[in-house]
Amino acid sequence: MANTSPSRLGQVNGSGDANALFLKVFSGEILTTFEEQNIMKDLHMVRTISSGKTAQFPVTGVADAKYHTVGEDIVDSSNSYLSTIKHAERTINIDDVLIASTFIANIDELKNHYDVRSIYAKELGKALAKRFDIATMKTLFAAAGGTSPIGGNGGTSISGATTDTAAGLVDSLYAVARSLDEKDAPDEGRFAILTPSQYYTLLTSDNVAINRDTGGVGNVATGKIAQVAGINLFKSNHLDSVINLGDASAVATDDGASNNDVFGASGAGYNGDFSGLASGGAKGFLAGTKEAIGTVKLLDLATESEYQIQRQGTLFVAKYAMGHGSLRPECAVKVLPA
Repeated sequence: MANTSPSRLGQVNGSGDANALFLKVFSGEILTTFEEQNIMKDLHMVRTISSGKTAQFPVTGVADAKYHTVGEDIVDSSNSYLSTIKHAERTINIDDVLIASTFIANIDELKNHYDVRSIYAKELGKALAKRFDIATMKTLFAAAGGTSPIGGNGGTSISGATTDTAAGLVDSLYAVARSLDEKDAPDEGRFAILTPSQYYTLLTSDNVAINRDTGGVGNVATGKIAQVAGINLFKSNHLDSVINLGDASAVATDDGASNNDVFGASGAGYNGDFSGLASGGAKGFLAGTKEAIGTVKLLDLATESEYQIQRQGTLFVAKYAMGHGSLRPECAVKVLPA
């Protein structure tokens, strides 16, 4: 029987690695899935560094104003005209490399009647997005209980809130807005992260703060609520994941994150006591502005793949190297249920 020359869909111009094009599709899907599944990426400060292990974020205080008395020397310190503006900095370390990986045996892929690479790619992207979201939500929770490096306002903890009814959630969101106002947090970019249950409780409510007919911004047709009290609303199952951790403070480290000690106990990493976010059947939520926390990025989301002859299969790895920390606690709020 004569040999045939098959068309290899994965080859570039009919030559070279038979899987070359497939690998590019795989990588692209990981990147896309990470972007789609991650909600925290655009809700805080992100800085990219090309080398090193830490990044510093400057923190500055505020100035005072005073009416001038004619003839008095402004620069004379005894007259108290000059403002002493405090300065400090926050340092965020790079954590260990976080990876999500899988191995596809060549024989299994040949026998399979549908493409698994796209499925596996999405799962790897979702795994990294989930860990990123959870780590940054933990950091936001820690910031809400933290203090400013230059003194003055710290984070806000709103206790005894009703968070399992639409009216209670609206009241809680207004309490968040008031707290941020009282601490001179920026008006722009305010957000709240709710559980899906809380989000849809608001959406399906007849509360006047949400109903479009009375000036609200709820939209049942699209299943979205844009704002309440000037706060952009987001829903995430990842918040449920944080709540379900309960008291995780006994865990020594959180996967190579011990350098970023966001809870103030040596070696705690991102693990703290989240039990206050749940009370009976009610759950709390997190809120703040973009300035509350920061991420330092040394290695952005990247992928690697290698066909291993000795194992007769392909190893796929998605990874990143980042670190997270508190910047301005006064811009972070945790709402704890009654």
